[in-house]
Amino acid sequence: MDRADIVHENFLRRVKARDFPQGAPPSGPLNRTDAVAIYRAGCLSRALDRTSRAMQQAGQGFYTIGSSGHEGMAAVAQALKPTDPAFLHYRDAAFQIARAGQVPGVSITWDMLLSFAASSEDPISGGRHKVLGSKALNIPPQTSTIASHLPKAVGAAYSIPLARRRPPEHRSLAEDAIVMCSFGDASANHSTAQGAFNAASWTAYQGVPLPLLFVCEDNGIGISTKTPKGWIAANFQDRPRLKYFACDGLDLYETYRTALEAAAYVRERQRPAFLHLRAIRLYGHAGADVPTTYLSRDEVEAEEANDPLLHSVRLLDQAGALSPDEALAIYEETCARTKRVAADAVTRPKLKTAAEVMASLIPPRRECRPTNGPSDEARATAFGADLKAMDAPQPMSRVINFALTDLMLAHGEIVMMGEDVGRKGGVYGVTQKLQARFGPDRMIDTLLDEQAILGLGIGLAHNGFLPMPEIQFLAYLHNAEDQIRGEAATLSFFSNGQYTNPMVLRIAGLGYQKGFGGHFHNDNSVAVLRDIPGLILACPSNGADAAKMLRECVRLAREEQRVVVFLEPIALYPMRDLFEDKDGGWMSLYPPPDQSIALGEVGAHGDGKDLAIVSFANGYYLSRQAEPRLKAAGIESRIIDLRWLNPLPAESLLKALDGCKRVLLVDECRRSAGGPSEALATLLAEKTDLPVARIAAEDSFIATGPAYAATMPSVDDIVEAARALVGGRA
Repeated sequence: MDRADIVHENFLRRVKARDFPQGAPPSGPLNRTDAVAIYRAGCLSRALDRTSRAMQQAGQGFYTIGSSGHEGMAAVAQALKPTDPAFLHYRDAAFQIARAGQVPGVSITWDMLLSFAASSEDPISGGRHKVLGSKALNIPPQTSTIASHLPKAVGAAYSIPLARRRPPEHRSLAEDAIVMCSFGDASANHSTAQGAFNAASWTAYQGVPLPLLFVCEDNGIGISTKTPKGWIAANFQDRPRLKYFACDGLDLYETYRTALEAAAYVRERQRPAFLHLRAIRLYGHAGADVPTTYLSRDEVEAEEANDPLLHSVRLLDQAGALSPDEALAIYEETCARTKRVAADAVTRPKLKTAAEVMASLIPPRRECRPTNGPSDEARATAFGADLKAMDAPQPMSRVINFALTDLMLAHGEIVMMGEDVGRKGGVYGVTQKLQARFGPDRMIDTLLDEQAILGLGIGLAHNGFLPMPEIQFLAYLHNAEDQIRGEAATLSFFSNGQYTNPMVLRIAGLGYQKGFGGHFHNDNSVAVLRDIPGLILACPSNGADAAKMLRECVRLAREEQRVVVFLEPIALYPMRDLFEDKDGGWMSLYPPPDQSIALGEVGAHGDGKDLAIVSFANGYYLSRQAEPRLKAAGIESRIIDLRWLNPLPAESLLKALDGCKRVLLVDECRRSAGGPSEALATLLAEKTDLPVARIAAEDSFIATGPAYAATMPSVDDIVEAARALVGGRA
């Protein structure tokens, strides 16, 4: 027999025989009605687990990671308010079921079976994935098995008191809400989770309000690897400013009482807490997992004998809430009803086409209050003497600073966060004076943890803020890129557009910094960003474009709820000259606040027909430097600045190439590492018959010192490639 069938048969037999596992008597404030509701949720969770396995065996279901053994989470749900957002562990069906009992109008059995069947009518993901989640129940969907949702839970918790002080237009979380996030004992060891615990403690240690409840469901094993006995308690009992609570998750009365105490502590003190909930795992990790291949039969049977539903029947009987016969009838009726509903759910429509699957990649637009930009008085107060500086051309770093100031004046929901962005004003001074202008709760100096920085941004977006996190260097993003790929960019996709986390992520990156930091501070790979479906990647080459593109990025996030990355070329931050010393050719006037560059709009310099050079950022700058030498060689060129690296501006680019005879692609990214020129070459091959050549960086890290640019395209490279493509005309 399958272990699920064994547990089922054991339950039926032992309840009839009044053969219950030993345990403490019921205690605490749980009333009869709520106790029975918690038990019913556990029965339905158990029935759904068994049904999901039957559906898979029949080829009608697609998910068998169950929640059996974790039924105690129903008591946690009962102790919280349905307005408390819950970022759930994937074994928390009982929590979602119990919460559904608190919110009228939710057909939880039907909804979850549609999810098992991957039906397009599944109300949370639309058939894209089996995920726990519900907009009506305040449960954003999670797909993570490694606790990567914990950093954004920290951010969401931070947002609640911030929203009381600075209410954003699209606030969605209740003023008195606390955030609950749950995870397993194995996931608690992951660096992402450890970073979230540390960030919560670090924040609370400074007296910053953080209404956050971590719930660790400790079943003692992660797939086949056991958690050392006592490890979770030893690890979390004495963390600074993280209050520790513990309970036996097999005892619904004790769990309810402890969860109630923990929630009250978090809600009243506005401090984070850690609830350590003992659980067991029944059936193994998933349907295909046979636990007896790595655990002894005695160990497996000992866990099964400690079935939390058997404990619940005993406790309910002792409390006078429900007799064993009544409890058994509820269980059997729940199993039968679940089977009946499943027979209908498997007939419901499924996604069939790529268009249907991709329909929720791009979030829906949302209505926003119109903004006319900041007033003259507000600008004068904020900018002070910098208003006069706008009358003269400035380098890119300063123009971006002006743009950020105007954007934060216009949109009070913008919050920036990152290491050194506030008091110091950023590593390169781009955010200088912004903390003085807007305060430390809109210009947040964070701890040194990229996962925490991005999680803070994602969580703030859950409550209507428009976060603008900063990652100091592109090379540092790789420490935390899953927060963008696996969390931020997937939320709309897996929630069918019901949940979004719009943001503008600023990153200083690319190469050509003279003699500074090597590949730690120069990183010419954008492949990981271009590989994320739905993400917008913007990359300006000069100050005026940077200001106008940044405004469009904020509009895209604010109105279209997009996840946007604004990649700022470090080497061009201070650039002043183009052709010769002190010519000032790469500085620009600050464009008025009402000017912007639309998504997909390329830039073009010149109208030559012999050759079009297509590039971006530093490559565009170098191409402009090469232009006089090309002209001297008799080559009339035009130079096109892509500006937008994902999605590539195909239509605008092809229009900009009209009438040109040849195309040279200049790509400062590595030749074989997913740079834009690979996709551009394919586009031109498919859509034109133009001769195309490409120069790109070598497949190498970047050196420090005199060889800082040796592996990347140079002006000489551009001139040589252009002459070869045109035919060496002199």
